[in-house]
Amino acid sequence: MSSVLVGGTDVAAGAAQAASLSSNSKYRSYVAAVDKALKAFEATNEWADLISALEKLKRVFQANAKFGDIPKAVTVAKRLSQCLHPALPHGVHLKALATYQQLFDILGRKDLPELLYLFAVGLFP
Repeated sequence: MSSVLVGGTDVAAGAAQAASLSSNSKYRSYVAAVDKALKAFEATNEWADLISALEKLKRVFQANAKFGDIPKAVTVAKRLSQCLHPALPHGVHLKALATYQQLFDILGRKDLPELLYLFAVGLFP
């Protein structure tokens, strides 16, 4: 199989890495933990609940930084963007920005450009 170079990245290498991650049981539990943390956003009634949900999400990413990947990136970006709504208190904004920083650190210089368009929507509306 020949690999295709798209935007400076090797698509075949990326697909092989994704396949190896999805077969890893620890990675699958990481994806499940992210999904569970994202579900916490659905049950929020006030801004303090948002801070708690953001903290849970941040802890999941912190505990699984070794994978260098952000599962459910579209949903994560959407939730973080919602937490930066101007009507919300400053504390929610700070927690959301701290979570963004952690995600960017996990992705690093190599992988961040591939997902930056998702996260930029919330940071630069």
